[in-house]
Amino acid sequence: QVQLVESGGGLVQAGGSLSLSCVASGLTFSTYVMAWFRQAPGKERDFVAAITGAGGVTNYKTSVEGRFTISRDNAKNTVYLQMNGVKPEDTAVYYCAANFLSITTIRDYYNYWGQGTQVTVSS
Repeated sequence: QVQLVESGGGLVQAGGSLSLSCVASGLTFSTYVMAWFRQAPGKERDFVAAITGAGGVTNYKTSVEGRFTISRDNAKNTVYLQMNGVKPEDTAVYYCAANFLSITTIRDYYNYWGQGTQVTVSS
């Protein structure tokens, strides 16, 4: 079965950096669009960033563009989210997701999800 396992979350001070990873198994990784979503307490799960199977196209939530970078290593079945210049409003559980169809910000298009990793940014 498909498994997505995130790691790298933790506590970081505002302005600092954090790197998240998501290792996938049970799917042909290079054929899937991979994305990161996040969910803050009491809020909807929102799109953060996505990357196409070959890594040639990326898409970002406006508020993270220029601070966060999504990348992937298909040889390692891993997608990354480099978070720089983090802000308290970036505090959330971050989820990795996989979608076979197309690069999209729409949550319901994603077929597979990880269990999430907590990111907390202190001010």
